[in-house]
Amino acid sequence: MGKDKITVGIIGFGTVGTGTVKILLENKAIISERTGFDIVLKRIADKDIHKDRGIVLPQGMLIPNAEEILNDPEIDIVVELIGGIHPAKEFILGAIQRKKHAVTANKALLATEGNEIFSEADKAGVGVGFEASVAGGIPIIKVLREGLVANNVVAIYGIINGTSNYILTKMTNEKVEFSEALGEAQRLGYAEADPTFDIEGIDSAHKLTILSSLAYGIPLSFSEVYKEGITKITSQDIEFASELGYKVKLLAITKASDGGIEMRIHPTMIPSEYLISKVDGVFNAVYVEGDAVGSTLYYGRGAGDMPTGSAVVADIVDIGRIITSGGSQRIAGIPGVWTKGAKKRKIKKMEDVESMYYFRFSALDKPGVLSKISGILGNYNISIASVIQKERKIGGSVPLVVLTHRAKEKDVLSALKEIDNLAVVSDKTLFIRVEGKGE
Repeated sequence: MGKDKITVGIIGFGTVGTGTVKILLENKAIISERTGFDIVLKRIADKDIHKDRGIVLPQGMLIPNAEEILNDPEIDIVVELIGGIHPAKEFILGAIQRKKHAVTANKALLATEGNEIFSEADKAGVGVGFEASVAGGIPIIKVLREGLVANNVVAIYGIINGTSNYILTKMTNEKVEFSEALGEAQRLGYAEADPTFDIEGIDSAHKLTILSSLAYGIPLSFSEVYKEGITKITSQDIEFASELGYKVKLLAITKASDGGIEMRIHPTMIPSEYLISKVDGVFNAVYVEGDAVGSTLYYGRGAGDMPTGSAVVADIVDIGRIITSGGSQRIAGIPGVWTKGAKKRKIKKMEDVESMYYFRFSALDKPGVLSKISGILGNYNISIASVIQKERKIGGSVPLVVLTHRAKEKDVLSALKEIDNLAVVSDKTLFIRVEGKGE
């Protein structure tokens, strides 16, 4: 027999917690009207119970001790919104052990510890909701788990870190260098004081781990994601990319190829006319190609209190529907891919990945330089698609830009090592992988 109300406890009353509470309180009537049951927010736990968050709460609702939520027999769903690995993991496992459902926005926790969490949830017969863990308010988890469940996923390309996208957008539009764009992102609050997770691709890798697992039925494999950030990109490279008809984005890519799964985060040149290349500022977008549905694109705010809170409440509602209907608890959010159904599929090493490439050589302005470089590229089966060499500086170094056809990463690295040792090349070659037209 089902219930007519769901009781919720929230651990963490920061940015996302505040947004979630606002939605639960302010939209309580419309949620109840649409679902047929009430969501009762009973307790919120946070170390800081005195900070003004702009929300008036009933006396006694905000408490400093999370254990009270875990031990409350009336609470059906525990929502973890503190972030980080510990004690977030212990709180979620504590909820699961007490046969409570869990909801989290914690991509780092799921990417690194999710296999254990979902296995324990499976044993306990409870659900784990995690829509808010990837791309904020964009319902991409639901899309992969439900909307596109009938498709073999061909590829996913995502702009899933707003900080990096803001920085690259500013560099593109205002022709400023990375350090200036980062400083502006920090002043505006888009980047943390320590922006490492964002600009080095770690945050994107956490999210891609989850998307790849859903798309290809593999265990969560964060350690096997190739991660490369945006710190080496210059405004000069962005200008050359534009001249070649491309934009530079930090792209999260997963695809099935040659019997293996690619999982990689790196700066990528994509054609300027593609919709995803037009996603600017702090916005996110995820492109999914399915064998049946074809190309689909999902766009919206990837962070913030209300967009992420919207996704958290959606998970609460999904699990609430199962509880109130008296139906199978398994449907409430445990993908089989992370329990008994997980497939051991080969994750491709980056050296085996094939792509097109952009190279910017620092070459001495002498006759025969291009032929030397192209000769070495040819020895490694790398063919040139186009070349840009504008400046002339007789006797000095000039940028020589080359766009290649598809090549294997292993061959590219070997060729560049040889080229960078040439006497006519004065600095280490910068390269950017290219996706899109001409692949």
